[in-house]
Amino acid sequence: MSTKWIDQPTIVRQGEELDTAKLETYLSQHVPDLGGPIAVEQFRSGYSNLTYLLHVGERELVLRRPPFGARIKTAHDMGREYRILSHLAGVYPRVPRPLLYCKDESVLGAPFYLMERLKGVILRASAPEGLELSPSLMRRLSKNFIDNLVEIHGLDYKAAGLGDLGRPAGYVRRQIEGWTKRYHNARTDDIPDIERVTAWLAEHILPEVGASLIHNDYKYDNLVLDPHDLSRIVGVLDWEMATIGDPLMDLGTTLGYWVDPGDLEELKLLAFNPTVLPGNLNRRQLAQRYAEQSGRDTSNILFYYVYALFKVAVIAQQIYARYRAGFSKDERFAALIYVIRLLAQMAVLAIEKGRIDDLTSG
Repeated sequence: MSTKWIDQPTIVRQGEELDTAKLETYLSQHVPDLGGPIAVEQFRSGYSNLTYLLHVGERELVLRRPPFGARIKTAHDMGREYRILSHLAGVYPRVPRPLLYCKDESVLGAPFYLMERLKGVILRASAPEGLELSPSLMRRLSKNFIDNLVEIHGLDYKAAGLGDLGRPAGYVRRQIEGWTKRYHNARTDDIPDIERVTAWLAEHILPEVGASLIHNDYKYDNLVLDPHDLSRIVGVLDWEMATIGDPLMDLGTTLGYWVDPGDLEELKLLAFNPTVLPGNLNRRQLAQRYAEQSGRDTSNILFYYVYALFKVAVIAQQIYARYRAGFSKDERFAALIYVIRLLAQMAVLAIEKGRIDDLTSG
């Protein structure tokens, strides 16, 4: 496999530029071997924290900072994300090495951190032209995908120094109540399906099945793949929402991002990851493999899947509200209101049919 498929940045989006003069001064003072002019590009595919590639001489570093106009501090805590990466580096090999955290907002207008660049292929909505994603490859990758999530859930987070990262007791109830509150705080449109879903979730809250380190945003486009073997995962990115909580809630979140071939046609058109390609395990098969590999009971997977669709809808709603308020000029965000409606519709279908797959059949 050619290295030409490695994920590459592009020019910085208007309104999201960095003050390179201040950044150069700061880095020269805090990283002795990192001096000289900085050239900046941006990885523009993300929807949350902003990610830039810095060229400093021969070195390439990745900078992460909150989106401009963000007011959801707990979801954009750069210091927390930096700490997670710092502690994980000793127990889990698939994280980029963090290098520097800056809490001085006078430098770039917000806290930020630097990390090494993990080079590899990232699969997004559509594969780069000419890259073949065969059914056999996608089968192997989707199995490795879920096995890697099981591995993350099995990490000794206390030994890694992350025992105080979250509050696992009462985690499920807090998530349902918390995301419901966040939705109403960011609400812009009347969506009856969302109200129906929130009521169903409140009536079906489950007890926790245990406590694990959970990623909370685990999907194909947060994986870095070996360009010589795309079924091999070499990195997991975007740990901003990681915490200690119920691992089945994390599995649910992953399934919420996973679009199956039998889903609504509109949702397949909007799929952010190539999960509909032939060879991929479907949601039911992913849940079954997770149960086999982890030993956990996934018989209540419907609850976790409905929760996930709602959670992803709320995240989209928060981004859309920020766009409507003029804090972002990224035109991709204009269509998010339709995504929110589709996710709510899928959640209602799952509730009505009592299953997580084959939702458009009779």
